[in-house]
Amino acid sequence: MKKLLVLLVLVLFALVGCSEDKTEEAAAEGSSEKKKRIALVLPEKIGVNPFFQQMDEGAKKAAEEFGVDVKTIESNDHSAIEENLRVAVAENYDLIITSSFESEDALKKVAAENPDRQFAIIDTVVDLPNVQSINFKEHEAAYLLGAAAGLATKTNTVGMVAAMDIPLLKKWTVSFEQGLKETNPDATFLVNYVGSFSDPAKAKEMAILQADKGADFIAGAAAVGDLGVFEAAKEKGFFTAGQDIDRTEMDPEHIVLSQLKGTDTAAYETVKAFAEGSFSPGVVEYGLKEDGVGLTYVTRDSETPLHEFVGQDTVDQVKALAEEIASGKKEIANPLNN
Repeated sequence: MKKLLVLLVLVLFALVGCSEDKTEEAAAEGSSEKKKRIALVLPEKIGVNPFFQQMDEGAKKAAEEFGVDVKTIESNDHSAIEENLRVAVAENYDLIITSSFESEDALKKVAAENPDRQFAIIDTVVDLPNVQSINFKEHEAAYLLGAAAGLATKTNTVGMVAAMDIPLLKKWTVSFEQGLKETNPDATFLVNYVGSFSDPAKAKEMAILQADKGADFIAGAAAVGDLGVFEAAKEKGFFTAGQDIDRTEMDPEHIVLSQLKGTDTAAYETVKAFAEGSFSPGVVEYGLKEDGVGLTYVTRDSETPLHEFVGQDTVDQVKALAEEIASGKKEIANPLNN
């Protein structure tokens, strides 16, 4: 009888253990199933444009911190963007993020066909009820760059080589001139348009033209064309600034500032919001307050030493302006709203 009781107890323990194992296994499976999955569809391969590399880094950092899965899908060329978006839909990602005007048309199609799926696009606007559009207040950073140029110039002649004479670029040209004139009312502003986002040779010609008119600081706002401005700076001896990422390390003697766009911040905050359940469609804007835009030495440190042409006094004065804007004390109007 005792042997029978012992046997029954052993069987009972075995059944309980089995049950606990299954419960733990089921809980683990349930936990795995609940983990949110996000796809980042880039319009080109990583390594071509640091703008997108930053985005990838920001998304992966947020994924690690907030316990979600992020997969980056790179497009070999712009014609592959739509196909890659459809692959992400087919693989049942909970949120699909893409970027820039190159992806607009593809996203409009895919998002409209999949109204139950959530999408986001960084650096442009797609007006659909299941899309969050993340924009930047580039005009705030352009104002700071202009203010720094106004304080730093020795000739009182400052230029900008912009990609195209289109409304969007007014966020750069108009706001830059505003900052320039507020810190240096006597400064002359020169602006020339390349007519393209990808013509370094023409941009170089425009920059040389401005240098010949006495400009000692010429900002690039011509996308790939900025490379031509940088070449001209080295040849003619003027100072210049890059866009989106810190370009000073390319040529510290001539590229003395960079207007920054935090695509890493935008991707990080988008993934974070989705992980925490606060993500929603509509337009979201990142400015100085959100660390979405900025200026080297002023809002973010640089590995390149500050050039004496700019100087610490200029940085300190522009930092004060940046703090006023970020706090809401000073407003820089978006030229596109005028």
